Amino acid sequence: MTKSVGTDRRQFLAGGLAATVVPRSQMKDAVDVRGMASEMDDRSYWMQQVQRVSEPVLKAMRDRELRRRMPVEAAPGQVEARSVGSHLEALGRLLAGLAPWLELNPSAAEKAEETKLREQYREWARAGIASAVDPTSPDYMRFGESAQTLVDSSFLALALLRAPQQLLHALDPTTQRLLAAALVKERVVQPPYNNWLLFAAMNEALLMKMHQPWDRMRVDYALRQHQAWYLGDGMYGDGPHFHADYYNSFVIQPYLLQLLETLGDASSAWVAERAAVWLRAQRYAAVQERMIGPDGYYPPVGRSITYRCGAFHHLADVARRGMLPEGVAPSQVRGALTAVMRRTLDVKGTFSSEGWLQIGLAGHQPGLGETYISTGSLYLCSAAWLPLGLPPSAAFWSQLAAPWTAQKIWSGRDVRADHAYDE
Repeated sequence: MTKSVGTDRRQFLAGGLAATVVPRSQMKDAVDVRGMASEMDDRSYWMQQVQRVSEPVLKAMRDRELRRRMPVEAAPGQVEARSVGSHLEALGRLLAGLAPWLELNPSAAEKAEETKLREQYREWARAGIASAVDPTSPDYMRFGESAQTLVDSSFLALALLRAPQQLLHALDPTTQRLLAAALVKERVVQPPYNNWLLFAAMNEALLMKMHQPWDRMRVDYALRQHQAWYLGDGMYGDGPHFHADYYNSFVIQPYLLQLLETLGDASSAWVAERAAVWLRAQRYAAVQERMIGPDGYYPPVGRSITYRCGAFHHLADVARRGMLPEGVAPSQVRGALTAVMRRTLDVKGTFSSEGWLQIGLAGHQPGLGETYISTGSLYLCSAAWLPLGLPPSAAFWSQLAAPWTAQKIWSGRDVRADHAYDE
């Protein structure tokens, strides 16, 4: 483990994190594998995706018209049921991915267009949150009225914890009070015995952060159970069983990292979990990076693959946090994630004629959507954007593009063998 990552590990174990910036001189194999004109091209492309995916949702929320404007595509016979929570899905999931970028302060290396767009999106996001929690608003998100609202209130909570200054603390007192009341309403939902325990825990963590009464038992139960469900080699079961899917990335590991960061030293038992969670997260990030093929394709296995590039929520989060494992350069992760976005967001049929995401992985493929999938669900693709919370000067953006592991191997280069992580 490099010195810089070790420093960040100590910060995590102490309850706080800061991004690592690795000097360009420390990186090997810095080659532009796609012949791009400059390293900033990737960030510009990511920002184009941010605008294309986000604007319909944020503009409608700003105008308190999301429920009127956003269609609800779902499996046959599921549209009415999914209409209860689909709009909260869109808001919570979109903001969970945007939050670190919304929290970022502008720098000299940042383009003026990006700074201006962020300021605008901050305003729209805050207006959308205020509308979502206001029972008199036409866009009130009906907290607690379906099980799905537990899931997506937690994604909204995750967003607020990822952007405390620009989202959480910038809300007016009335909105904060209504937000706390909305989270409490979600306690009527009994989560299944799987990753859903983390949704309830995240809501309670936000209430703690807001200095509101919170339920320690919901948090403790979720953390204890996930430690019991750890299977080895950096992976947790989704409940007591192993599932060959992306839920370690969609939910489990990013939620564990955020919970333990937010909870700080509230419990010595939770503090004691940090070292193991950190090391497991690094191992799973290494696995995820190796799953991205030379052309950006990855195995379409398991449920919820219509979350598209959100399948790499965890890899993006680990990169944002500056805790990539040894041998995985930030620049190679940037290239890999960019390739995945191109494969999942640039395909014809990804968006409707009105600009809304449609069910599918590579285009419009309704058959890939489970019965719980609807239009709002798809906005978890935003999780791949988490490294936008790093400034342009960070190693993730400033280093020359480098080939990721699959590109190295399949081009015939010699690469160090992969090994399981043993505790």
